[in-house]
Amino acid sequence: MPRDITDKVCIALAQLNPAVGDVAGNAALALRAREEAAALGADLLVFSELFITGYPPEDLILKPAFRAAARASIENLAADTANEGPAMLIGTPWEEGGKVYNAVALLDRGKIAGLRYKTELPNYGVFDEKRIFEPGPMPGPLNFRGLRIGAPVCEDIWVDEVCECLVETGAEILIVPNGSPYYSGKMDVRMNIAAQRVAESALPLVYVNQTGGQDELVFDGASFALNNDGALVAQLPAWREKVAVTQWSRKGGAWRCAPGTLELVEEGDEADYLACVTGLRDYVNKNAFPGVVLGLSGGIDSALCAAIAVDALGPDKVHCVMLPYKFTSDESLKDAAVCAGALGVRYETVPISAPVEGFAESLQPLFEGQAAGTAEENIQSRTRGTILMALSNKFGSMLVTTGNKSEVSVGYATLYGDMNGGFNPIKDLYKMQVYSLSRWRNAHVPRGALGPGGVVIPENILTKAPTAELKENQKDQDSLPAYDVLDDILECLVDKEMAVADIVARGHDEATVSHIERLLYLAEYKRRQSAPGVKITQKLFGRDRRYPITNGFRETE
Repeated sequence: MPRDITDKVCIALAQLNPAVGDVAGNAALALRAREEAAALGADLLVFSELFITGYPPEDLILKPAFRAAARASIENLAADTANEGPAMLIGTPWEEGGKVYNAVALLDRGKIAGLRYKTELPNYGVFDEKRIFEPGPMPGPLNFRGLRIGAPVCEDIWVDEVCECLVETGAEILIVPNGSPYYSGKMDVRMNIAAQRVAESALPLVYVNQTGGQDELVFDGASFALNNDGALVAQLPAWREKVAVTQWSRKGGAWRCAPGTLELVEEGDEADYLACVTGLRDYVNKNAFPGVVLGLSGGIDSALCAAIAVDALGPDKVHCVMLPYKFTSDESLKDAAVCAGALGVRYETVPISAPVEGFAESLQPLFEGQAAGTAEENIQSRTRGTILMALSNKFGSMLVTTGNKSEVSVGYATLYGDMNGGFNPIKDLYKMQVYSLSRWRNAHVPRGALGPGGVVIPENILTKAPTAELKENQKDQDSLPAYDVLDDILECLVDKEMAVADIVARGHDEATVSHIERLLYLAEYKRRQSAPGVKITQKLFGRDRRYPITNGFRETE
């Protein structure tokens, strides 16, 4: 029989990568982690929020058979704790009295020893929990062999009431299961919230977060433990799975964690780059694609996407294709070939002159008397998209689409052309961020990357003027402001929801700001049809920012 807790306890943190919907696979993952934790001497093993279903399960929760599968799995895991090894604190949906809760279950000594329900259901940004869960009552502590554990779930620590209630009802340690998705700077935000709860409660806190990608969301892990004085005493790595133990002792009535390993947590461009790699890797692998294919144009966006793909999947799973037309420069042909060679990928050239001119011939009677313009340019892009989709259909590889957030914002992309694809790793990166991450990658090999070191994005790609090459001597800045100006305006409009007048007060031209606002609204119909992509900023199109397509509002006319 496992021992009662008196003055010592070993708590293991299971920072893992569950797959949404794979209840059996997640249960197997939990059991493997339990074996590892047992070998490390753990008394209790803590998993992340809704671990058994994966997070976020979205409307799968509305399916009775799914809820039943999760419950049965939890009951089976509980039975497994009758043998030697640690108890488990694990996230699961739980149906009781006709209501469904986001719950955490304590599994110990062969049974479900306790359940607690999430009280604060987030309903903003990427979260939509109020439509699928009922809020739980204010919780009291769980009794774990004599140790009173407060188990607020994720959003519960973003308000003070839940932890305050746990303190008042006798909790001795706060253990927080999380499904906390990444955005730039999120780690500092989390740490500040956790430190605030510790300061208010005078209790130590264990924060367990999942890692890995789930559709547009990526989870960076970076789990940690704080003592009741706010000192960081354990820090798990970001972006990879880890089962780690923390050693606790009670002195003078208070629990303290012995100092443990403090792993490096990446910041800035490195963290953003790893988020892109993680998102693409898990989207491809969890959906069982054999690899990816993408158009390599000789421009910065496709070059960065190729580097991300190689780092995520390895060069043997990345197929790059150059699709030249008469406006494709020798410079682009050279840059694409050098980039492909540096990355070590399969690289082929498929000229598009014949199909483009075939379309032009077919359309000539209908276009008679009309000046050539955007329609003709878009035929080139759509021809490329059709060829790339044909390769994807024929060989099963997923097509990676490569438009950045600046272009996606203002509609500088072609539906059924360069917007074709299953996933976009740079969808939430503004153009200047694309340059910044490209320069960072040339100087570093990310931890866990499967790609080569050295310069993988040719310097000429970083320095030449960006162009879609859909007509002679075309440059992006022919129709758009300089990208540093455009990105600042877009960040103000999209991420900060600033008024046009306030953006102009920053030093921007009013006519330019109004024009960009107009393009932003007009392009909403394109964004609704775009591929999913990794969330990096606080306002990912579609997941965080949901504007109507039909929209007559303008601040200025």
